[in-house]
Amino acid sequence: MDTKEKTRVAQTAACASCQDGRTHGFDFSMAFQPIVDTTRHAIFGYEALVRGPGGEPAPSVLRQVSEANRYSFDQSCRTTAIRLASQLGLAGYLSINFLPKAVYNPRACIRATLEASQTHHFPSSKLMFEVVEGEKVANDGHLLSIFREYKRQGFLTAIDDFGEGYSGLNLLAEFQPDIIKLDMALVRDIHRLRPKWVIVRAIAQMCRDLGSRVLAEGVETAEEFACLRDLGIDLFQGYLFARPAFEHLPTVDQGLM
Repeated sequence: MDTKEKTRVAQTAACASCQDGRTHGFDFSMAFQPIVDTTRHAIFGYEALVRGPGGEPAPSVLRQVSEANRYSFDQSCRTTAIRLASQLGLAGYLSINFLPKAVYNPRACIRATLEASQTHHFPSSKLMFEVVEGEKVANDGHLLSIFREYKRQGFLTAIDDFGEGYSGLNLLAEFQPDIIKLDMALVRDIHRLRPKWVIVRAIAQMCRDLGSRVLAEGVETAEEFACLRDLGIDLFQGYLFARPAFEHLPTVDQGLM
């Protein structure tokens, strides 16, 4: 069996698994962390973060993900996040992380997401999908095809942890997502470390020129927040605003918005 045939068989099996309801074999749930928009002085949305069924940290769940169950886990993350967001009355955008290797065919693999959106009455236009910059994929064209299909569906797209990996600039040359999420290592102590300030200033200007918004995540101090705002960044996420809350939408001090 050649490589193309193996790929076709794997895709067929994955699609069948989605259609007949087979699961990944372990339980999990979600925590939610707010994303603040300081231009609108409002909550932009919430990121759904995987947790164990009792609120256990993400690694306790992710270490159970394997090649065999990656597809069903990715699909379940989407539907679980949408179901909980609807139950909690989440307003604004729902940001969901996705695994590019779990998306065999972008158009076919989005069906369960759209069905969950309809079933739970959560508008698909309020979905945002983000991928970690360092996520390794065999074919960059595959990730681009996913982003383009999601854009066609009306979803927002985002690159997470920008600056952590090495592929970010190459990816930006091919596709400009709606949002670039700065890696928190660049955010930490930016107010007193000039090299970080210079790098983030350049990223912010580049994103403005490309039509993408910058989101600073991992913001923990008022000094970091003030410095980033001075650089023209207006989307924020981090402990300064709220810690992730298990199956709950935490509130944000209005004074920080």
